[in-house]
Amino acid sequence: MGDIMDSLFFNYILDHFGTENIYWIFYILNLIFSILAYKLGFARELPILKSVIVYIMLAFGVLVITIFSVFNFPITETLLIISAVLGIYRFRLHQERKKRQENNQSS
Repeated sequence: MGDIMDSLFFNYILDHFGTENIYWIFYILNLIFSILAYKLGFARELPILKSVIVYIMLAFGVLVITIFSVFNFPITETLLIISAVLGIYRFRLHQERKKRQENNQSS
């Protein structure tokens, strides 16, 4: 079962786009999911220059982890799951804050 899940995304990309640009396809996907995970879970309000530096460093880090995606490690799938879990967490947190604020206003 683990072998099927590990290669599902890789095989889909390979079948539909071939090997010619596989590194850059995985790089873009990994970058999108990494930015999403960063924004949903770890981002703080920073000055614009510091934010630019953080995103540049994130882009360089994704260059390295994309190598593992090309070698069929489940990096992209893991980033997708992390982004989904953090998205659900942030949505639930927003709902709780909204409910708490409504309760405070009605009291």
